[in-house]
Amino acid sequence: MEITDVRIRKVDGGGKLKAYVTVTFDDCFVIHNLKVIDGKEGSFIAMPSRKTKTGEYKDVAHPITPDFRSHLQDRILQEFSKQEA
Repeated sequence: MEITDVRIRKVDGGGKLKAYVTVTFDDCFVIHNLKVIDGKEGSFIAMPSRKTKTGEYKDVAHPITPDFRSHLQDRILQEFSKQEA
């Protein structure tokens, strides 16, 4: 599966949330509302989620393997860095 497009929408609020991201795969499948978060050990991505009846958040979509999560995060953060420059 190839990441064919990454769109970044920066958030100007001064908080930990830095951007919302839309990722397209193979020019035929899209996931909206991934987030770039500024953490204690650097930036990372958070998957789109929804709040359950019990108040906890559950991911709506997420990578199955650590390798793909790393690949996805690296690509998103690379695109985010380009916009920062």
